Amino acid sequence: MFPGAKIGISKALSSKWVSLVKNEAGVPYLYRLIPEVKDDVQHLLLDVKESKRLLSDNEKSQLKKRKLVTESKRTSYLVRKGPSFSTNIRSEETDLSSELLSSGGWQTAQFKAYNFYSLGAALPSGHLHPLLRVRSEFCRILCDMGFSEMPTNNYVECSFWNFDSLFQPQQHPARDAHDTFFLSDPETSDINNTVESCYIDKVRTVHSQGAFGSRGYQSPWLIEEAEKNLLRTHTTAVSARMLHALSKKNPFTPAKYFSIDRVFRNENLDATHLAEFHQVEGLVADFGLSLGHLKTVIRTFFSKLGLTQLRFKPAYNPYTEPSMEIFSYHPGLKKWVEIGNSGLFRPEMLRPMGLPEGLSVIAWGLSLERPTMIRYGYKNIRDLIGPKIDLNMIYKAPLCRMYKC
Repeated sequence: MFPGAKIGISKALSSKWVSLVKNEAGVPYLYRLIPEVKDDVQHLLLDVKESKRLLSDNEKSQLKKRKLVTESKRTSYLVRKGPSFSTNIRSEETDLSSELLSSGGWQTAQFKAYNFYSLGAALPSGHLHPLLRVRSEFCRILCDMGFSEMPTNNYVECSFWNFDSLFQPQQHPARDAHDTFFLSDPETSDINNTVESCYIDKVRTVHSQGAFGSRGYQSPWLIEEAEKNLLRTHTTAVSARMLHALSKKNPFTPAKYFSIDRVFRNENLDATHLAEFHQVEGLVADFGLSLGHLKTVIRTFFSKLGLTQLRFKPAYNPYTEPSMEIFSYHPGLKKWVEIGNSGLFRPEMLRPMGLPEGLSVIAWGLSLERPTMIRYGYKNIRDLIGPKIDLNMIYKAPLCRMYKC
């Protein structure tokens, strides 16, 4: 039997061109039922080739099923002369230039019609990064609340101001190289030439022996450790310098300070952490302040930004007691994100500076990046700042509404 015979026999049987019968021995035989066979498929293919008529859906389906034809679409256009047809092509002017004005050619020139529905060329101009927008808004809000900005132009600090003046023990894990960027050149600073010896002695005493009602850490305090240079891990070092300067004023006057600048920490990078970021530092120094005042100031500040979903969680800091972590809800991440830390500065930090007894200082350190992520809807902090950001993001960043109260 030749190839394809089974298909042909099946088609002939279904079309009733032949019949299949068996003889007495059981051998099948084919018998012709009609004198002549009309090949409809061949006629259909000829119709397709010669474009004689349109095939019905059933006919097209049969041919495509047997892979005898493929369907394709072709679009044709009929071109003819329009009312403005001309063999003389004259270019249209798009701008009224100084040459056209001086030569008088503008009188006979043909100008292109204005299209008032198209966008004009983008003007080359500067664009503010979302962080700078929010930073400017933070500064405005804090100034409206009566705060004065602190100078923060020293990225490099010695360990004395970054750690020791804040009553942070010299054995604290944060002072390890895995968490802090220490400098190799210059490796140390001579604090004896920049800080009063009496203040250094009081810091040494409160750390090693205890004072002002505190037992201290009961461990040796080494000035060599305090002289190590580093990239500041928080702008609280700036607050310590300002409070030390405030203690020199006589009589003491209450003060409200803030700063917004970069800090550096040797951290693993992820969607919400960077090794270099901005910290919003603030403090209020006055008598009779409490934790309630601190929470009120923080809620007032964030309410002016439109962030009203806040939570406070008890925490531990070496230089504040009591201490609180501040959380805000991130709709994009659908979780609560830590945006800052806060508390009341301990007497072990304030009294060695010479500040009066009974003075309270409420303070907080907030993130600039995370509130910006919440306001602009970023899920990954590396899309907001760092080497991998898309510059088009800066051009297209929307203006976020801040709420003035």
